[in-house]
Amino acid sequence: MAREGSDVNFAPERALVLAPHTDDGEFGCGGVMARLVEAGSQVRYVAFSIATRSLPEGFAPDTLAGEVREAMAELGIPPENLTVHDFDVRTFPEHRQEILELLIELWNDWEPDVVFQPSLHDIHQDHQTVAAEGLRAFKRTTILGYEIPWNNFDFAYQAYFALDKRHVERKVAALAKYESQQHRRYANPEYVWNLARTHGINVNREYAEVFQVYRVIA
Repeated sequence: MAREGSDVNFAPERALVLAPHTDDGEFGCGGVMARLVEAGSQVRYVAFSIATRSLPEGFAPDTLAGEVREAMAELGIPPENLTVHDFDVRTFPEHRQEILELLIELWNDWEPDVVFQPSLHDIHQDHQTVAAEGLRAFKRTTILGYEIPWNNFDFAYQAYFALDKRHVERKVAALAKYESQQHRRYANPEYVWNLARTHGINVNREYAEVFQVYRVIA
């Protein structure tokens, strides 16, 4: 495929992904997670809810806790780099301070070089809380907001991360581990492929994921 210019060699030593609910991070930046793991970055994933009240009938309450572990394995992220909290879904605004303190503890313990989090334009109340408190906790490092298309009424792309086919394949394989979520229309693999393909075409690459830039420390 013809390319114009050159891609930036982006391989931070420590990358942190904040997911309000299990699978948000994979939808928003699963391809980039696969790319970073492949490049040797240490990637940590923190999910704040296993959304027990949103599970379809017939699934055990801890279903998503198991599914996220399997999804991380598909992306090459070891169990010790996964943290799963159990805040009740759709109640995050009531727990802002507790969430902020968890994020500050992450900064003090690990000091990530880049943080991937929901966009400030994400209209879901849980996503909004993680996005706002993430900016407060990680203001000393690079912060990028990932795209959740069905939640973003306004999303201006400032950063495109080029992906190869194998990165999208790993993203799709990770999302397939969420058996309990396959009834959702946006879980369709073809949708995931088409979105990555569309963003890639926009910058003359095969595939890409897009982000809003809140802070870059270089």
